[in-house]
Amino acid sequence: MRIELSNPELPLRPQVELDGLWHRYRGAASTGDWTLRDIHFQLRPGELVGLLGPSGCGKTTLLRLIAGFEQPDRGVVRIGGQEVAGPHRWLPPERRGVGMVFQDYALFPHLDAWRNACFGLRRGQDTSRAGWLLELLGLKGLEGRYPHELSGGQRQRLALARALAPGPSVVLLDEPFSNLDVEVRLRLRSELPAVLSRCGASGLIVTHDPEEALAICDRVAVLRDGVLHQCARPRQLVQQPATAFVGRFVLQGNLLPATAQGARIHTPLGDLASSEGALSPSEQPLEVLVSPEAIGLLPDGDGEAWVQGREFLGREWLYQVQLGTLKLRLRLPLEAEYGRGQRCQLSLRPGSTGILFPTREPLRVLELTAREKACEHPDKACHGQSCPLAQGFYDRLA
Repeated sequence: MRIELSNPELPLRPQVELDGLWHRYRGAASTGDWTLRDIHFQLRPGELVGLLGPSGCGKTTLLRLIAGFEQPDRGVVRIGGQEVAGPHRWLPPERRGVGMVFQDYALFPHLDAWRNACFGLRRGQDTSRAGWLLELLGLKGLEGRYPHELSGGQRQRLALARALAPGPSVVLLDEPFSNLDVEVRLRLRSELPAVLSRCGASGLIVTHDPEEALAICDRVAVLRDGVLHQCARPRQLVQQPATAFVGRFVLQGNLLPATAQGARIHTPLGDLASSEGALSPSEQPLEVLVSPEAIGLLPDGDGEAWVQGREFLGREWLYQVQLGTLKLRLRLPLEAEYGRGQRCQLSLRPGSTGILFPTREPLRVLELTAREKACEHPDKACHGQSCPLAQGFYDRLA
């Protein structure tokens, strides 16, 4: 899949370029077991890009291909405009000018912090950059300590200093914050873009946390099953997800099965209409992406939905609700406190928005008509499944 990228604020020549990259591990059960499929990707100088996706989607393999720890089956890898992997060329990892920060830090336990930081330098090479990095990363005065004498955050900073000490043009980070506590993780991830900028390095960071990727990265590349679904700036990713998977995984939204009837889209929770008029025809099954805030809940002992669980988020609840085969996420105020197993009715909130897939058309939940507002039919026949008890329902929505 070719993803078109544009970022006019950055230089045109990419620092890293992947052109039609395919990869599978030796001994794969069949020729269809590709780890990565036709990846086209560019990392430009000074840019920090996040690789985001579920476990097993190919994120770490992509890093290893760039670093030179794996070889592609097809396609080309270029760094700084130079081909480093392809049908007719192979450059070993130590000659690629790439730094690597591993998930488990991979520090040498028998070397102190200073010697770990200088490990990648050539014999006789100036060590002043290593000293500057240790000071920049808050490790000055700890040069004589061994890794087991450092905290988790300090070990992570040391691993980053070691990767940056040789002056690489590209730094690859494989879930560098996953083993840290929340406070240290938030502090380090907020510092990373500034550190890379000070060192003049581009960064590619693997994460499975959408919040982390959106918070610190210039762009985010979303992978699933070895396919690059979208690579875009955080705002574009949120407002214009390219596929239903991107919307579901990145935005933690809800996908509802849908059918079209004229200008209306019917879902199990209510009807929507296109914000742009007539709907584009599609031969594929339709789905509507709506946010957790777009669904309202009304306790009802005879309701078809039931509460599976909830999470306390500080200022609101995140509920997991089952409706038939649908597992839905709802964000509700703290006053809306319901226990596990609570039966309920669900409906889309009038005026909220959604996105229709695969056509990616914007939708808006239809407002109630006067007849629907007045309806109190317990059989919900007035408005299909979208309006349980009509206005009475909406007045009592959590």
